[in-house]
Parts: sequence; C-alpha cells; structure tokens
Amino acid sequence: MDRRVGRGGRPAVDRPRQAAYEAVAAVNRDDAFANLVLPAILRDEGLVGRDAAFATELTYGTLRHLGTLDAILTSAAGRDVQRIDPPVRDALRLGAYQLLHTRVPAHAAVSSTVDLVRVVGPGATGFANAVLREVAGRDEDAWVQRLAPAMDADPVGHLALAYSHPQWVVRAFAEALGGDLGETTRLLIEDNERPPVHLCARPGLADPVELADEVGGAPGAFSPYAVYLSGGAPGDLPAVAEGRAHVQDEGSQLVATALAAAPLDGPDGRWLDLCAGPGGKSGLLGSLAAQRGARLTAVEVAEHRARLVAQATRGLPVTVLHTDGRTVGQDPKLPEEHFDRVLVDAPCTGLGSLRRRPESRWRRQPSDLPALTRLQRELLGAALRAVRPGGLVAYVTCSPHVVETHVTVTEAARRSGVPVDFVDARPLLPAGMPGLGDGPTVQLWPHRHGTDAMFLAVLRRG
Repeated sequence: MDRRVGRGGRPAVDRPRQAAYEAVAAVNRDDAFANLVLPAILRDEGLVGRDAAFATELTYGTLRHLGTLDAILTSAAGRDVQRIDPPVRDALRLGAYQLLHTRVPAHAAVSSTVDLVRVVGPGATGFANAVLREVAGRDEDAWVQRLAPAMDADPVGHLALAYSHPQWVVRAFAEALGGDLGETTRLLIEDNERPPVHLCARPGLADPVELADEVGGAPGAFSPYAVYLSGGAPGDLPAVAEGRAHVQDEGSQLVATALAAAPLDGPDGRWLDLCAGPGGKSGLLGSLAAQRGARLTAVEVAEHRARLVAQATRGLPVTVLHTDGRTVGQDPKLPEEHFDRVLVDAPCTGLGSLRRRPESRWRRQPSDLPALTRLQRELLGAALRAVRPGGLVAYVTCSPHVVETHVTVTEAARRSGVPVDFVDARPLLPAGMPGLGDGPTVQLWPHRHGTDAMFLAVLRRG
C-alpha cells in the first residue's frame, strides 16, 4: 500500500487508513454521514480498487462495531473511552477493529495505528501502543465473555455488547420479533454484515435481467425490478446516470409496488407520494404510473430534497410539490378526497436500515420517538383525507419499532374520523416470500428477506 512519509523520512500513515480515519472522525466529530463523506474522501485521496475497498471496510466496520470496540478499549485503557482525546480515540477504534475483525496481522494493525496516532495525537503513541497490545491479547469472543453480562441474567445487555447495538434498540427488535431472542440475535448479526447494493430497474425503461448482465450483477430474489450488485460505485453506472435504474433497497421496492398492485375499484389515474424525498419510491411509482396512464404528485417539505425528487423523476408523469404533506385540504394542489392511491413513506428512526447507515444506531435515542410518532400520525391522517372513498393508502416506515408501526397506524386510523379498513398486504408481495407473519400488515427483515426492515400497512378508505 502507498504510504505517506512523515517527518525525518519516517513512515507515516498509509492512504487507506488515513481515509478511513478522516471518515470516522467526520462522523463522530461533525455528525456527518459515512455514505456522504467517504466517497468524497476516497476521490480526494485518489483511492480505487483494493485500497478503496479496504478504506470502506475499515470505516463501516468500525462504525458498526463501535459499541463493542468502545467497551473493549475502555477495559484495555483502564479509563472510560470518552475520556480519551477524540482524535486518539478514533485512531484506537480503527486499530481495535483491525485487530478483532480483519486478517491484518496484529503487528501491522498496532504499528499502523501508532503511526496514525503519531500524526493526529502526538504524545500519545506510547499509550496507544500499550492499549492496542492489550486489545490484541484476546479475540473478540474472549473480550465479550469477559465484559458482557451473562445471557441468562441480562439477555438484552449481553446481546447489546456482543453485537454492538444500543440496549434500547435490541429491546425494540426483540419486541417486534415477539420476544424471540434467537431470531433477535440473527437480526443483530445481519445488521453487522456489509449489505449488497440493490438497484431498481425502472419499469418500461430497463429489463432487470438485461440490467443485471450489463452491470455484472444478479436479479433480485423478490422484487421483479431488483438487481443485486456485489460492490463498486453504482452512481458511475450508465444505467443510473441515464435514469434507467436507481439505487434502492429491495424492501423499498416491494412496499412501493405493493401499493400499485393492490386491487382498486373505480378511477385509478391520480397517485400521491406524500413524503417523497429523496425520490426513490417516486421514481418507481412514476415509472409504473407511466405504464398505466396515471400521474403521480410527489410532495416533499425540504427544498433540497424536493430538488432531488425532481431529478429522480425527470421524464416521468410526476408533479413535484415543495410543501408540507400535512396541508391536505388547505393547499389547493392537495385537495381532500382527490387521490386514488397514496403512499406515506413516513419519517422514522431508521432502525430498519442500520446495516446501511451504521452511525444511526448511535445517534438515535428513545427520546426521538414522541415527536416522530406524532408526525407519522399527522401524515397518515393527511393521507386518509387526501384519498377518495374506496381509495388506498400505504403506510410505510423503515423501522420495525412497534410504536412507529402498529401503534402509529392503528392510532392514526382511529383518530382520522373516516371509515378505514385494513387490506391484507401479504398477497400484494411476491408469491413464496417467507416469514410474512399473520397479516394484515407486513414486516420485512434483513435476516429473513435480505432487505431493510420495512413495515407496510395498506388501508382502504370506506
């Protein structure tokens, strides 16, 4: 690997580790998002191929395993990791990840991290060397056995430390899975795996089998529009640049197409996406609408996200409104009882996509839920006002938390003041999908379906 040269000709930091450090530091220092900062850092560093892959693995792996790494570093350092100078702390996290989760030889992981500390925290090299040698004295299983509470005494505490999730998230997952701790464990393990990139071949614009051949991928398991990629930069693909496909988790494709697939009596030409940014579901629904002579109105409250929706739906029968979806009945462009199909892809904690956004697990707090669930109820209430009698509303969240799923949808339906019937969502998904539960709502899972943990409820207004 290419290495930078420090003062006096001494080796400093190789570029992949430097890139990973800058990304992790930006996430922890500036509340940045890894998926946004890392590509820019890789470009600036000129990293491609194996070097880019190594930097990506170090960045995302460190962020996913942060809770466990911090517990181990606290023990190895003999002080709370939060009391370590932040630049040194982030370097130690990267070093500990290499020691416990990669094939990098221990001596190389230690020496390269000490080189990094020499640059970002001069004066702490001896401390870093001692801490990392202590970390290297055990593998991760041995550290977990030493530090985690016993599974039978405190199962949530054990799973949280062993699989690097906050305890409240583990508790929420276990509740959504009916208290099955074995299945909760499988979910936590899957959350820590690197997920494949999913593409959506836009209906009428790309054939998924041909697209898979074009991009060197494979057709998806469930969505008729999904293509799996093994890696790379999907934004560089001609199909994405030309608008024939877009990056979208297969679960998001499935819940959007379920709304379009639901049987509907009467007119079917006016569709509404009430929370459209950044535009993936609008792009898919707009493509389906074009095939069926329908038109989609896509609503987004944030101006920059509304621009993204406009870019994502260019050339499709989609009208983008930069407004608050809760203004149904007040905004003349959002009249009541006007739309035939309505999608509410509500803002949520995002607990269903932690494998793709690893920093989110450490940022979200239970205190976020009251404001989010109130917004979710208000948006679903607005959707039920916007849809015509006999029309359909799909309520979607990328979270399995029961407060954001079952509680929100039942409360919003109860408070709406209009008659509402639940439609069984299971037949609206591809035949043969396993683990869809008892209905009428559907919860998708990474460990069951290979998708983000998307929730779907389909409501018909009476």
